[in-house]
This record gives sequence, structure tokens and C-alpha cells, in this order.
Amino acid sequence: MGDSDLLHAPVGRRGFVKGGALATGAFFINTKYGHLSLAEEPASPFTTPWVQPLPFAPYAIPVPTFEPLDPLPDFSQFQRYNEFPAADMYKVRICEALFRAHPQLAMCPHTTYGGTVPGPTFMMRYGRPVITRWENSMPPSMPSFGSCDVVTHIHNGHHAPESDGGPWNYHHPGTYRDCHYPNIYAGGDPLEAKGTLFYHDHCHDFTGANVYRGLSGFFLLFDNLDSGNERDTNPDAFRLPSGVPDGRRLKGRYDIPLVICDRRFDQNGMLSFNTMEMDGVLGDKYLVNGAIQPYFEVERRKYRFRLLNSGISRFIDVWLSNGMTFQYIANDGNMIPAPMTLQNVPLGVAERADIIVDFSQLPQSTTEIFLVNRAEQTDGRGPTGNTLPMAQSPKLLKFIIRPGVVADPSRVPSTLRALPDMNLPVAQTRNWHFDRENGLWTVNTQLFDENRCDAACKIGTAEIWNLSTAGGWAHPVHNHCEEPRVLTYNKKSVANTILQGRKDVHPLYPGDEISVYIKFRDWLGRYVMHCHNLTHEDHAMMFRWDIVP
Repeated sequence: MGDSDLLHAPVGRRGFVKGGALATGAFFINTKYGHLSLAEEPASPFTTPWVQPLPFAPYAIPVPTFEPLDPLPDFSQFQRYNEFPAADMYKVRICEALFRAHPQLAMCPHTTYGGTVPGPTFMMRYGRPVITRWENSMPPSMPSFGSCDVVTHIHNGHHAPESDGGPWNYHHPGTYRDCHYPNIYAGGDPLEAKGTLFYHDHCHDFTGANVYRGLSGFFLLFDNLDSGNERDTNPDAFRLPSGVPDGRRLKGRYDIPLVICDRRFDQNGMLSFNTMEMDGVLGDKYLVNGAIQPYFEVERRKYRFRLLNSGISRFIDVWLSNGMTFQYIANDGNMIPAPMTLQNVPLGVAERADIIVDFSQLPQSTTEIFLVNRAEQTDGRGPTGNTLPMAQSPKLLKFIIRPGVVADPSRVPSTLRALPDMNLPVAQTRNWHFDRENGLWTVNTQLFDENRCDAACKIGTAEIWNLSTAGGWAHPVHNHCEEPRVLTYNKKSVANTILQGRKDVHPLYPGDEISVYIKFRDWLGRYVMHCHNLTHEDHAMMFRWDIVP
């Protein structure tokens, strides 16, 4: 690699290793100097809001049964495959594609799943296992930021480590990786059902850049209760607002996945990403399902919105602009015991919330309202804690309410899913402290090392993990495979709050401590817990833990 090649090499720990800089300490620079601060970065070009409709990702379609994957997967690599053989197979091509976030911006290269941003929506059912082949069709090198190496993680998936999408399992252009998703309840317990999952790239050192370039999409799971059919005749079915799949479209779209993120663009309309920023990367444009400030026409009836904060470092606080309430039914995709009536829901990076909005409550004179973000955040450290005045809050999505009365067979039941029992013995208690040491992001004062196991957890047991942080930063902490149940937040009960029950993302604000109960079941192998401010994750705020016999 010559000097000119180094100028275009990906920036990240692996990029610097290839350039020989890590050994000299050149990578760990003080980022307060030598680059522009967030306030100094050029603003994105002006874009007119509400000129494009809300886009929707296509549905992932299985490979036809008469056209199997070629070559066939090596089924022997998957734990318990004989118990959960694949009923369907999928093939997703990870490739570069031109995409425009707004009509006033240029077509811009993105890294995509199947050529779309967001990637295709997977509509999965419990008890129907699948195999997905992730094909890396990226070019052999990147012209700007990001990596041509990829690995896909089903966020909040209960999967064996060989299919989990761990950051060390990245694969190169021209190769593929087969993953087995058994779609089973953790521990065989239906109370462990998860509904709103998503998938994204998890390439070691480049997760933030690759997600920023477009690598994310929804992975939805249904069962006999949350069946995805508002006309379900099963008396136990929730009959929540839904859409009826019809090929790649929906007949009656009332179950709406919303990928919310922020991005920055240069004056040529190209994505702009500060690779030297270690606190966190913020954009000045809000995108929903890949479009800058779109509009969505709704009927005067109930809708289910699956909110996902897919940003890199930005926390959001979602409100409706008229202050109306909604029914909050799920945190991180998990049904809570009973709906909560709320005006707002805060979301750290990678947190999700399922909410039901009933537009029939609005006066006939109301023709439009907005989804807004009232969280003030001025840098990548985290939100300031201030709630912006409604009039000054960034608008994310415009709802245009159609006139007239429509039939609405959907409902919001008064009870949803009870919380699973904490029925496994607690083997031990561990403390995990997320902090900054000498300018570096650490967990328990250590940088991530994939070859070091920081916790060997015995299968069939449970543990208490205490998560904490200090300093002036917020850390949305995410755990792979097993989903902890929150016990206390700053020593207080979380009953009847949005933190109740199981969560896979735990937002730690400065000085916070969260205590969780975590079980270890079904699979053996190595996983990670990490900060989901992806800038922090890519700069070593992660640790490895293993499930062992």
C-alpha cells in the first residue's frame, strides 16, 4: 500500500492497523483538535419539507422451493438445526446503490440490503425457522467512509452465535454468510415473544459508518396473539391495527414501521460522515424510512407505529405536535402487560417503541399534525436533558388526515403479555461500568478484545448485572441474544414505567445505574454487550461474554 492508497483507506482501528499507525498510537488522537466540531461543520443544503410521500421498504420474499440456495448451506454448522430445520430460505444481496433522500439532493451512493434504503422488511412467524444467505456484493474497496466488509446482526434476535452477526464474523466482497434463524421463544416460553426487531451491519470498527450508509431494516415476528391480522377470528388474538400482505405491497396499511435517523449532506448532496469524531456523529437532517421529512396520508382510525431510533448517536423524544396521547404497547419490541397512555416516548439509539395512534379522536377540522422530536442534543455526548418547546422542535413526519369516517375493526386489548417468570437460579452478580479512560471508551476500564472473555455464564442459570456510567455522556447499552429484565433504575422500581419488563437496550444517562436480571438458555458460544452510540462501539466500548456448559 503506497502513500496515495493510505489517503483513501477506511478510517477505523482496522484501517489504521493496515496502515501501521496503531502501534505508534496515531489512531487515538485528541479529536477536539485537528477537525471541525459539530457546530463548525457545514450545514446540509436546504430541502423543502413535505414534498415526498413516506416510502416503504419491500417485503423480503423467500427463495422459491423449486430453486434452492446454490450451493446448499452447510446445515451442520448450526446448533440444534435438526430440531429447527428451515421452512424457508432467503437470499439478500448487500450492494452499493444510488439513492436520493430528497428530490432536491443528488443521487448518492449508499450501501444497501437488496438495493433499498431501508432494507427489505422480513415478516417472520414463531415456529417457522428460516435460513438467510447474506451475499457481499460490495466493491473491493470504498471510495469514501465505511467498509466493504460486512456482517448482519438481527438486533434482539435469540440466535446461536454462529448466526448472531457478532462483529468478528465480517466477510469480504465476493463471499456470503448463511445464518439460521429458528424463530423460537427464548427458553420455549411464549411470554418471551419479541415482535419489533431490526437488522443492521455489525462490522468490527465500521458499524457506525456502514449503518450510516444505509445498512438497516426491519425484522418483524408474529405469533397467535400478535398475529398481524386485525380481523383475526382467534379469540386470543390482540387484533391490533395491521396490514394484509399482498406480495410486495399491503392492502390497508395500518401497521407502519418507521426507521427514524439523522444524517448530514455536503453541498453536492452526498452523505457527509466525520470519521475522526469520537464523541458521536449527529446529522442536521431527519429521515424517516430513508426520506427527509416525508408526509403520510392517514384515515381517521387506529394505526400501529413501530418507532425505531436508527441514528448513530442521537437520542430522540417523540411527541405528536398537538400534544395528543397515544397507547404505548411495547418497549424494544416486547409487549408490556397492559397498554400505557402517554404523550411522549424517549428513545435512545436502537431503542424501539410500538404505539397506537387513534386519528379518529381528532376534530374533523384537524387536517394535519406532525411527529416531532423534542429532545435537545447539541453534540455526540448525549441529550442535554432539556425538552424543546413544541414550536421549536424538529418535525420528522407530517400526517395528512383524510376526511370522513371509516370502519375500524382493530382494537387495543386491556391486557397484553404478562412478564416472564424470573425462575432460574442467580449464579452471581456482575458490575459493568461504561466510562471514558484517558480519552478512550471503556467497559470496566478495558478496551474491547474479541479474544478475551469477560464473563463465562453457565447455561441454565441467571445472573444480576449492574450497568452504570459516569461523566457527561449517555450510553444506550445493548445486549446480544439474551434479553435482560430490568429490576431497578437508580435503585427505584420500574413497575408501570416504560422500562418495565425485558429490554435489549438500556439507556444510561450520566450517573445512572440500571440493575437487570439475565437468563442464559438455548445456545452455547460467545456474544457481546456494547454501547449502541455506534461511534463509542466502534472505538472499543464493548465486551465479550460467553454462554458455557
